[in-house]
Amino acid sequence: MTAYQHLRKVLPEHPRSWLITGVAGFIGSNLLETLLKLDQRVVGLDNFATGFRHNLEEVQGLVTPEQWERFTFIEGDIRDPGDCARACQGVEHVLHQAALGSVPRSLADPANTNAANISGFLNMLVAARDARVRSFVYAGSSSTYGDHPALPKVEERIGKPLSPYAVTKYVNELYADVFAGNYGFNTIGLRYFNVFGPRQNPDGAYAAVIPKWTGSLLRGEVVWINGDGETSRDFTYVANAVQANLLAATTANAEAQNAVYNVAVGDRTTLNHLFALLRDNLVEHGVALAATPCYREFRAGDVRHSQADTGKAQRLLGYAPTHRLAAGIGEAMPWYVRNRAV
Repeated sequence: MTAYQHLRKVLPEHPRSWLITGVAGFIGSNLLETLLKLDQRVVGLDNFATGFRHNLEEVQGLVTPEQWERFTFIEGDIRDPGDCARACQGVEHVLHQAALGSVPRSLADPANTNAANISGFLNMLVAARDARVRSFVYAGSSSTYGDHPALPKVEERIGKPLSPYAVTKYVNELYADVFAGNYGFNTIGLRYFNVFGPRQNPDGAYAAVIPKWTGSLLRGEVVWINGDGETSRDFTYVANAVQANLLAATTANAEAQNAVYNVAVGDRTTLNHLFALLRDNLVEHGVALAATPCYREFRAGDVRHSQADTGKAQRLLGYAPTHRLAAGIGEAMPWYVRNRAV
């Protein structure tokens, strides 16, 4: 039995109270679904800047009425210290997912990215410290590795950030370390590598590549590839990210505290291969396609290649990813097909 399988067995027997910031977002709503199905008590905080009410409504339809009654929603903003303090009252574990994501968004509007991702993060740290929560897990990013060329990416070796978004995520890690050193408030950061899955928004200028391309293919639109298509990423299904959050929040390993971990599968997939995989998977779901991609210039702020070493998370947290890319796409594709108009 893996550490995560054991955790899923014991949590319903001993329910805990959790706060998820960004609960109406993609990863936040998947965390909510998992925790409610495990009969946990959950508080959710969101201002709907990038999250959606329909994500919460979908989760409500996937759990029992009794499980849904264990959820309390607060419409609020992490940039407001009062909202953060209110959300942290009485909770044991904080899963901080709220942020303004996307490298291009941060290049277009660095001030708002800074306000949400740095000021908002600091507000949450202070509120969680003052509320004496048992654990604080926050969403980091593989963008922190910046221009460091080595592959696979190892947590202790990073380069120079290439975008305002990457700067904010690195500052989060610095603040977390300072809070451990000065206040004895330990945290765990999770550097996500290109997470994808159900309830990830396929539309808009800042949509992630997998839902965006899938939505375009379903609508018969042009699929644009930035650069030559040989840029590669370590695409990570959302179930792996959920697992990492729950293991990090509940770990009893003192050595695991006040650290950051890669959340990925350790693979490297080119954009060209990803396009073919998505196209072929849609065909298997009965969607007739005769699509080829169109290429354009490389996107500013993007790193060329990204691949994670997950050994640290495996050793200290018991992390064992359950889905590689093909399996994750196969599991997510029915949702994309059903929600092609989203």
